[in-house]
Amino acid sequence: MTQPTILLAGLGTGEIVLIVLALLLLFGGKKIPELMRGLGKGVKEFKDGKDGVDGSDNENKPS
Repeated sequence: MTQPTILLAGLGTGEIVLIVLALLLLFGGKKIPELMRGLGKGVKEFKDGKDGVDGSDNENKPS
């Protein structure tokens, strides 16, 4: 299991709060969910591409 400090690269609570506030100031509250949704889709597409999965894999599945 990975340690939270590894995932956060040693950032403390104060640094994380500062980053979140800076993001709110830069993008506003309405734009952040849209950005996170796009980031999630990008990560999913990357993982699918890494695994060799594409949208037309219906022929590989048994009926």
